[in-house]
Amino acid sequence: MSATHARPVGKRVLLMGTCLCDAFFDDVARATVEVLEHLGVEVLYPEDQTCCGQPAFNTGDWDASRQVARHCARVFVGDLPVIVPSGSCAAMHLHGNRLQFEQEPDDDIASLAARTWEVVDFIHNGLGVTRWPGRFDTPTRIAFHRSCHCRDTGTGAAARALLSSIAHAEVVPFGQAEQCCGFGGTFAVTFPHISAQMGSLKIDHIRDIQPDLLAGVDMSCLMHLDGLAAAQGRRVPHKHVVQILRDTLIS
Repeated sequence: MSATHARPVGKRVLLMGTCLCDAFFDDVARATVEVLEHLGVEVLYPEDQTCCGQPAFNTGDWDASRQVARHCARVFVGDLPVIVPSGSCAAMHLHGNRLQFEQEPDDDIASLAARTWEVVDFIHNGLGVTRWPGRFDTPTRIAFHRSCHCRDTGTGAAARALLSSIAHAEVVPFGQAEQCCGFGGTFAVTFPHISAQMGSLKIDHIRDIQPDLLAGVDMSCLMHLDGLAAAQGRRVPHKHVVQILRDTLIS
């Protein structure tokens, strides 16, 4: 879904925390709330939220996925923007659900798709924040991994624009940047050797530019790459883009 799609924008939003925030990356959810509140946005967090349904969808169990998606749509019912700090979960609402409900139209599912924003896309293209009032203490070279699920969305350009506007930050291009990191959700489990080779190639290209920091908009990609890099003894410090926005903010 392109950044020009007419989605609701406002200073009151619903936050979908995602499974990975719940299990591993709670600080990404915290950073999302802190950054949005800095921008004057009231963030509501429905307590009975669970998963978007993507794991079951990717494995082909669409009956199970549709059940989870319907619950998700009921939890986030209404007319407020739904903010997601994950390109892949946002893509599930925007694209995956359209596929799996093509023969079973559901108004709540359609509404959720029409109101979902990935958080960086929302900040830049929804709220119109074009420059970030942040600063690194020293010159910082950033390698930005866009992630496959953010293709055909405004997220990649939004992330690059905001990161590049931070004082002392330089977003440095690297080889084959558009290639997949190899995670692909259940792909990494079903085809672990191919997944690992793809991730290792991505790490090679990232390390070629010797970045100070790897930034991404999908925690799953960052987790996959960091796990492979750690096993090979060549880790690169990494953060979600929204964490960088929070951590560099000049108060």
